[in-house]
This record gives sequence, C-alpha cells and structure tokens, in this order.
Amino acid sequence: MRLVVLGGGESGVGTAILGKKKGYEVFVSDFGKIKENYKEVLSINQIPWEEKQHTEDLILNADVVMKSPGIPDKSPIVKQLRGKGIPVISEIEFAAPFTEAITIGITGSNGKTTTTLLTYHLLKQGGLNVGLAGNIGKSFAWQVAENKHEAYVLELSSFQLDGILNYKPHIAVITNISPDHLDRYNYDYSLYIDSKFRITMNQTAQDYLIVDADDEAISNWLKNNSTKATIIPFSIKNKLEQGGSIDAENNININLNQDNFTMAINKLALEGKHNVKNAMAATTVAQLMKIRKDTIRESLTNFQGAEHRLEKVLKIQNVQYINDSKATNVNATFFALDSMTTPTVWIVGGVDKGNDYDELMPLVREKVKGIICLGVDNKKLVDKFENVVEVLVETTSMDEAVKIANKIAEKGDTVLLSPACASFDLFENYEDRGRQFKQAVQKL
Repeated sequence: MRLVVLGGGESGVGTAILGKKKGYEVFVSDFGKIKENYKEVLSINQIPWEEKQHTEDLILNADVVMKSPGIPDKSPIVKQLRGKGIPVISEIEFAAPFTEAITIGITGSNGKTTTTLLTYHLLKQGGLNVGLAGNIGKSFAWQVAENKHEAYVLELSSFQLDGILNYKPHIAVITNISPDHLDRYNYDYSLYIDSKFRITMNQTAQDYLIVDADDEAISNWLKNNSTKATIIPFSIKNKLEQGGSIDAENNININLNQDNFTMAINKLALEGKHNVKNAMAATTVAQLMKIRKDTIRESLTNFQGAEHRLEKVLKIQNVQYINDSKATNVNATFFALDSMTTPTVWIVGGVDKGNDYDELMPLVREKVKGIICLGVDNKKLVDKFENVVEVLVETTSMDEAVKIANKIAEKGDTVLLSPACASFDLFENYEDRGRQFKQAVQKL
C-alpha cells in the first residue's frame, strides 16, 4: 500500500512515521518548504520527501493520501486525486484505526483549545494515561506510533473533520459555532456548520455528544438532523434536568443520570462566562471518564489557561495587559470584551475574514475607551468605530501599538490585545503576534 502525505509539518511527518511503522510505502510532498527538524526526522526514518513542488508521478499512484489541514480542497493536486477516486483523508482518520485508546474529540469555533487543555488536565490529574493531540501539541499519528496511551484528547478543526470517513470519538464536544473560515466553505455558513457536526456522524448509541444548548447554530442543526449518540447539553441561561447548568447559588451543576457534580463558579481558575461553559464541557467529559469529583474540583481551581487566550501578561502601574491573540474572529473577541470589568484599551485588526463588527458595538460603547488598529488595512474598523470611542489610532507595529496603549491607559484600566482578525498581514501567525505583544509589554 502506497501512502502519500501532502504537507511536511507536524501532522504530515507524524502520519509518515506511523505509515512506515505499519508497512506502508510512504512519500511526503510539500508545496512549500519543510522545516529542517522535520527533514531530519524523515531522513532518519528513511522516508523520501520533496519540497516546493508536487511531483504528479509520485503522488497520483497513491492508494491513500493524508492531506494536512492547511491545504484547501480546491488545490489542483487534491482535485486531481479526487478525480481519480483516490481517498484523501485527515491525520485523525489515518491514525485512529491503529489505536485501541478512547478518543475525546473537541471542536467549535471558539473555546476548543481551552476546553481541550482543561479536559486533558482533568483526566491527567485523575490518573489516566492520556495523550493530547489534534490541532495542538504533538501529532496524534506520531503518538499512536510511539506511545501506548489509554485515552487521547483531540482538538479537531473543521478542516480535520472534513477529512474523516469512519473516525468516531467516544465522547465528542462542540463548544459553540459562529461564522469562521467561510472562505474555505464557499462563504456558505451552513456548510461550515455541517462540517463541525461531522464529529458525530459515525457515533453510536454507546457514544456521547456534549453541546452548548445556548448556541443557536447547534440547536437548529439538532432540530433538523439526528445523531445516534447520547446528547448531553450544557447551558448558562436555563436550568437543565440532565447535563450542565447554573443553580440559584451560582454553582455549576452537572447531572448525569443522578450522578451530580457541584462547584462554586467563583472557585474556577478561569474567568468569564465563556470559561464557565468550557469548564462545564470539560467536567462532563471527566465525569463520563469516571474521574473522582474531588480531583475534578481541585483541577478546576489550579488550571493554567491556554497561551494567547485571555492570558494575563503583566500589571504595570496598575494597568493589566492581556494577550488574547488567539481571538482571530469576532465571536472570540466578543467573549474577551464581555469578560472585561475595567475601562479597556483595545488593540484590534489584521486580515479581515468578512467580519461583521455590529455585534461588538454594545460592548465597545460600554467598556472600550480607546482603540488601536493594528493592521495593514484598517478602513473597516475605522469606519465602524471612530465615532464611538474617544481615541482611535492606526499603526502597523506591535511595539508602537503597545506604547500608544500605555499612553492612553490610566490606573485601573486594561489593555487588551484581541484582534478579531487573522494575523498574516504583519505576523507569521497568532502565536507570533501574541509573543510580540508580550515582548513589547515587557519592554515598557
């Protein structure tokens, strides 16, 4: 069997290693450059590779192709493969049959990284031999090749879910759904929603689907479509007989067939309404995985959040600087602004993904005293907000953005980097943007 891997990054190299171990003839092809450390790994494992091209003769004779999530379906080589009827799958689809471990799959437009890390933390603290993979950490396929975990917590993007045929998580979580990546879905929101729900398409009556019952897109999909999985909802708006909700004393309550878990919200390490939901989802998984309640409570109080997600950087002259660089869409920034409790200087901007900023308007009026637009093209932001706040400044440098924020902010204020946009105009990625923000703050 010939396995061709498109993309020589973390998921690609991991898949190549697993494929080789399982007796496939493997070839790795990357249209861009492959990082030196990955080239070294491929060479040590005697796996042939190419970069800066896709040689059709070496690709179109594959039995199966693993496509890295960053490669769009409309790329010419993928179209040719599909035209020939060659299966093009994701790393998750390829690796899953080679492990007997339970998998927990977590997807959503926002909150999936925090929920994934928190779930992993709860299970690990509970004594499970658990791996962390998917969109985060070391490649799932690589771990399946090298480790014997009894469970995996997988952060799954819509692109990874597009490439599954038979994969099913034992426990699936959909944190929420809001418009994102629509350029990959013909600007059709319903296609993106369907993509997220692929997480449950192969689940059986023995499996679980944990969902946000307050989310309109999720509720509508479930009204019009079915899943065989047992649905466990959570809500911060309504009292639920089964699943997660908030009681009159401001406790999280999670009830799973008389197995009841309770904890005061003010004891959670993570702040903000959205993090109450993330905690409910992760706790529900931990209960299903039979983690002790005392361990869950303790772990929820000592969890350190995800980097670049509402990450408190420093307090300088009583001004709190917060790095939320991972907020690459309007919905994520809505959560960030909603959780602000002091006057806020907001650093926003980047590559606009067809954003509609109207939903942020009430929060901006209520909480934001100054806006710093950090991007190559800020026209849309300027037009929307210049008459709403006292100060609006444009810049194309992170150092300058932080210095201006420092001038505008007064004692007791917050400076929030929450861009609501992709980072590719000025930065390599959202991590690079977040790191530059932290460095600039440390220089103040």
